[in-house]
Amino acid sequence: MDALVDDLRAALTPDRVLVSPLALELYARDASIIRGRAEVVCFPLTTEEVQACVRVARRHGRPFVPRGSGTGLAGGAVPVGDPVVIVTTKMTRIVEVNADERYAWVEPGVLNLDLTHHVAHLGLHYAPDPSSQQSCTIGGNVATNSGGPHCLAYGVTSAHVLAIEVVLADGSVALLGGLDAEPAGYDLRGAFVGSEGTMGIATRIAVRLTPVPPAVRTLLLDFGTVADGAATVTAIIAAGIVPAALEMMDAAITRAVEEFVHAGFPADAACVLLVELDGLPAGVEADAEAVAAVGRAHGARTVRVAADETERALLWKGRKSAFGAIARIAPNYYLHDAVVPRTKLVEVLATVYAIAAEHDLVMMNVFHAGDGNLHPLIVFDKREPGVLERVEAAGAAIMKACVAAGGVLSGEHGIGLEKRDYMPLIFSADDLDAQARLRDAFDPDGMANPTKVLPSGSRCGDLQHVPEGAWI
Repeated sequence: MDALVDDLRAALTPDRVLVSPLALELYARDASIIRGRAEVVCFPLTTEEVQACVRVARRHGRPFVPRGSGTGLAGGAVPVGDPVVIVTTKMTRIVEVNADERYAWVEPGVLNLDLTHHVAHLGLHYAPDPSSQQSCTIGGNVATNSGGPHCLAYGVTSAHVLAIEVVLADGSVALLGGLDAEPAGYDLRGAFVGSEGTMGIATRIAVRLTPVPPAVRTLLLDFGTVADGAATVTAIIAAGIVPAALEMMDAAITRAVEEFVHAGFPADAACVLLVELDGLPAGVEADAEAVAAVGRAHGARTVRVAADETERALLWKGRKSAFGAIARIAPNYYLHDAVVPRTKLVEVLATVYAIAAEHDLVMMNVFHAGDGNLHPLIVFDKREPGVLERVEAAGAAIMKACVAAGGVLSGEHGIGLEKRDYMPLIFSADDLDAQARLRDAFDPDGMANPTKVLPSGSRCGDLQHVPEGAWI
């Protein structure tokens, strides 16, 4: 290992190559509840330094794991196989902004929200807005194809990435996609977005910038039952209205959020909907009236419209602080991610609560209701004997229930290690084989973020199995 570290320090600088027990412990996990083991952690500043890190790792026969801020929730950045962890958080330059053509070239360590702040004076913003947007990086968003509340109308990360400069697994550099409306050749950009570091490391990214809408209305509706709130979600979309965002929080998380941010969320509600509409003023006003009417028809107790930007920002602070707010309840949480048809929200939510009760766990729900992207949130204290086993069992049951309802494994967190072994639930052997062949085209030796996304036996002829839990 000394030779590996020496070579990395020669390629970078000694202070940007870490092997201390504290550093290796910190970078042994992401924001999931899965833990791995890093061999060495390095911090490149340029594309050439990323190349150097990859080439050193390969020369020493070590795999490598790309990592951003570590906010991922599916174990995608958890190091497996004593790899070199290549952290891109020091690559923070916004290289170019073209306001006329509405795009920006950024390095992977640029924080999501920082990009929006940087272009706000131009009347533009970066539309994908994960709840962790104050701390997650654009590179990490590309890796997992992140979503966010406003992706209901604007689309997830893949809809906003035009081109990517990538260091491949052999240390070479490739440009995927382009700024033209129809770049020539295969859509390798589309293949790379969401590949979770298994096809290389993004070092520059061209992203689409979106005009700030001329009018915005944010509504808060509260209900006496979760079923009424879920039914309202379906009814809003059925009425032909596609909000910019349509979020739902149940009673437990609403109380926690209100105690944390004091935004005026009704603490006695069974659930609340946060609905945001944007566009031209007349259309926004008409849609706001229609949403209010649909809500009242489905049992909404009150409909509150944010009076100004300050109140709107406070409501969104509550929604996006939900995962921090639960620290008042317990020190640990497991946040799931699956997508179900909107028409199945009521029955799936009932099943999720039943699973929590069966395993004697505290369960909350805060999620992107408009596109059926559920985020069941299990709150626990890992020091309690046997609780992790119950959490894992409940997570497995939730995933299988969502798939059984016609859902898919992930809406925005990715597959990583967490859901890797559930892939055969929705993909055939031929599907998995095709995905494995595509991955091999980028990384034939399997050294880029190994063991992630695809389960063992993904190639045709290999043995496949689905265990009770997708955990290591």
